[in-house]
Amino acid sequence: MAIAKQLADDGFTVAFHSKSSVLAGQSLAEANSGASYFQADLSDQSQSCDLIAKVLAHHGRLDVLVNNAGISATIPHTSLKEATPEVWRNLYEVNVIAPWTLIAEAENALRQSASRECPSCILNISSHAGTRPKGASIPYSASKAALNHMTKLLALNLAPLIRVNAIAPGLVETPMSKNWTAARKLWEERAPMGRGAQPEEIAQIASMLVSSRYLTGEILITDGGLNLT
Repeated sequence: MAIAKQLADDGFTVAFHSKSSVLAGQSLAEANSGASYFQADLSDQSQSCDLIAKVLAHHGRLDVLVNNAGISATIPHTSLKEATPEVWRNLYEVNVIAPWTLIAEAENALRQSASRECPSCILNISSHAGTRPKGASIPYSASKAALNHMTKLLALNLAPLIRVNAIAPGLVETPMSKNWTAARKLWEERAPMGRGAQPEEIAQIASMLVSSRYLTGEILITDGGLNLT
């Protein structure tokens, strides 16, 4: 939610979304002037389509689309049979197909609100695991690599009215990562910055990419320099 809150602070009217944290989403919407909240399970493509339709029906326009939903699966890279076709399908459904569906459904609205002087913006939240042979599992890393390449292809083909970029974070200190002891040790020992990122720091990068009127097709690795080691 840090990105949405940052964009609200930047002056955007935000449509919050989540799969399950409904009360938290509703509270955030109530705390931000003009904001709204919509619940949808993005593993269901019909709900992904409906989400964009509901946002447009409520707000009437769309200037920025942030694809921040994602799922993971922790599987040793050597355990090939454990990475079943079902695991691959589940990860690709949320990490690749859902962003594609949301973008396809939002394209016309993004074009209508854009001009060459002020393009609309799509921001995909990827992972450093999509840029190097690391990550919680091979299917997860491959899904993020696919999202990165999709970002570049869309940037090329939606320009100049729509810019498309991605952020590729490493370790981010969230409730989900609080028990990732090995990852935290890795960042403390090998990353030049000596720690993982705070959610607000990723949100600052998102704000910069959204506010730029020129950057497109970038995969911005945001891992405290771990990729250098």
